[in-house]
Amino acid sequence: MSTTPFEVKAPGYVARVHDSFALQGAMQTLGARLGLVAPGAVNIELDWAAGLTQQHGFLHAGVVATALDSACGYAGLTLMPEDAAVLTIEFKINLLAPARGERFRMEGRVLKPGRTITVCEGRAYALDGNHEKLVATMGCTLMAVTGRENIRH
Repeated sequence: MSTTPFEVKAPGYVARVHDSFALQGAMQTLGARLGLVAPGAVNIELDWAAGLTQQHGFLHAGVVATALDSACGYAGLTLMPEDAAVLTIEFKINLLAPARGERFRMEGRVLKPGRTITVCEGRAYALDGNHEKLVATMGCTLMAVTGRENIRH
């Protein structure tokens, strides 16, 4: 997926994404790690693990959705002002093929940033050696959240 140049509103967005990602228990549980962090674009990577599979040994659809949701959310966060966080308010996932691979890359990309609502697209790839296969796509809508003390960035 290509990236489109967007206006960065918080110069420290890379550190902010890394700091926030470190607070996500769900991503830690999955063994996920950040890859690319750029304006409007974030990749999350994870390795195949038996504890993340469904009964046929494929990465569970819930794991794919969780990691794609986070990739889209962090892509949106890269474009938010310092006083704003994001929350997903809607997503739709299309599971295109069994998530079978040694590792996986979840790509979140901002399609249209907004002051209140941001629209993102996600793509999940299964990787085996030098081969990669698109296994899922996601449409994700985010809401900017400001003025709430209980929202961690």
